[in-house]
Amino acid sequence: MKKGAIAAFSLFETLRFPVAGLALIFFLDGPPQPASAQTAKSDDPAQSRAWAPAAIEQAQKMRKFKDADRGSQLTPGIIPRFEADDDPSGRMATFQPGGPTFTPLNAFFQNLGTNGRTCFSCHQPQEGWTVSSAGVSARFEASGGTDPIFRLIDGATCPSDNVKTLADKREAYKLLIAKGLIRIGLPIPMPMPPAPPLQFEVTKVDDPYHCTTLTSPTAGMLSMYRRPLPSTNLGFLSTIMFDGREPSLQSQAIDATLTHAQGDPNHPLTVEQQDQIVAFEKGIFTTQDFDNAAHNLHARNAMGGPVALAAELSKFFIGINDPIDPKFRKGEPFDPNIFDLYKPWQNLRGEDGKTQYRLSVARGEEVFNTTNINITGVAGLNDDLNMPSIAGFCGTCHDTPNVGNHSVKAPLNIGIADAGAKSPPALDISGLPVFTLKCTQGPLAGQIFVVTDPGRALISGQCKDIGRVKGPILRGLAARAPYFHNGSAATLFDAVNFYDQRFSIGFTDQQKEDLVNFLKTL
Repeated sequence: MKKGAIAAFSLFETLRFPVAGLALIFFLDGPPQPASAQTAKSDDPAQSRAWAPAAIEQAQKMRKFKDADRGSQLTPGIIPRFEADDDPSGRMATFQPGGPTFTPLNAFFQNLGTNGRTCFSCHQPQEGWTVSSAGVSARFEASGGTDPIFRLIDGATCPSDNVKTLADKREAYKLLIAKGLIRIGLPIPMPMPPAPPLQFEVTKVDDPYHCTTLTSPTAGMLSMYRRPLPSTNLGFLSTIMFDGREPSLQSQAIDATLTHAQGDPNHPLTVEQQDQIVAFEKGIFTTQDFDNAAHNLHARNAMGGPVALAAELSKFFIGINDPIDPKFRKGEPFDPNIFDLYKPWQNLRGEDGKTQYRLSVARGEEVFNTTNINITGVAGLNDDLNMPSIAGFCGTCHDTPNVGNHSVKAPLNIGIADAGAKSPPALDISGLPVFTLKCTQGPLAGQIFVVTDPGRALISGQCKDIGRVKGPILRGLAARAPYFHNGSAATLFDAVNFYDQRFSIGFTDQQKEDLVNFLKTL
């Protein structure tokens, strides 16, 4: 196959579907059972789930590639009310205000699929209830690649990968091991009225894993590779999934079981199982609690740690501190001072290493809050507001107080997914597929985008959404490297350097160090 050609690769020769057939999908085990028929609650009835049948169908068909490994996974019998686990910077802690969770009694920890996985497989407490590349690598070495996270469906670069030997497995699971990336298969959307029509076509695919399947420039399945989002602190969510494709946490639980765990569609999650998963996810709060250099993060009147974060939930509402629209923030003024966790450390006195590091953390919080940023070229801000330049701050995009995500649905494109000539120099996108999209209609008709991930556009079908993804919650960062949705920033220093270069901020070396030290304490 010539690199970049539009074609259905050999793996999927028997799995192709015509454009007109997307609505007529059949699973291997019978007709589809869409999540809407599985009594999933919807927090956002306006969110289209047109992507789901084809994505679930593909995952079900990939059951033809059998996992020879059936390795087990150790699961604790209880998640205590307060649990602290070592991470590279100190200790990550999880707090449950409602009391401990007995794992045998909660569906989050139960095997509800066919490949041995549970939600716990990709959501580990010591890694901020997601996974880190270091953690995945250690699990690979300890299990010889048999741990349930190593499954062909999405742990491998493609389900057809050869995994006969340990070396084969290491190659097949290299994106998961090196960057903590899971494969996501989504169809090119076919919007139905009253939704606007598809505005782009895929004109070229450079997929080193031959796992993208196109029958035409406007039909087929794309394979992207994304970081699993943390399954904690979810009471602060304004958007579910990087591309915002899920209308509720209940539907997300259903779809994750049918895809990642390859659950049997004839035996869907019960409402009780959905509610158990969601109750656990919304009932846990996770942050860094101890830093190797700063030590106790709630000492000397500081407000680090998950107990303080849990107290923030009573103040939160969708739209709090939104920088754009006063009606969302209920008339309150926008405050760029997003974090005030370490304000009490600003005037500490002492020459010892611990005190000096705490002063650095406090300075880093101020860098985050007060640095002026000239925001340009951000799809979702500059274009939507028709403002080529916006005088902003870190908090313009990370506005939820002491949490750091956007408090309303606001998928943005800051260039993380850019590839080709526009590849961000501070980020590593090597090993990721590259898609060339041409806008065929709408306001951006004629423009060409070269990206590693079309982002929200694969849900909406709109050119303006190409490359747009949400910004995740900024708590528990130290435990979950690498960063950004595609794992392109190996460290927090890499992430800071990206922002510094992308927006020509001009951070000094001291400011970068202070900012990273602060981010590690979140």
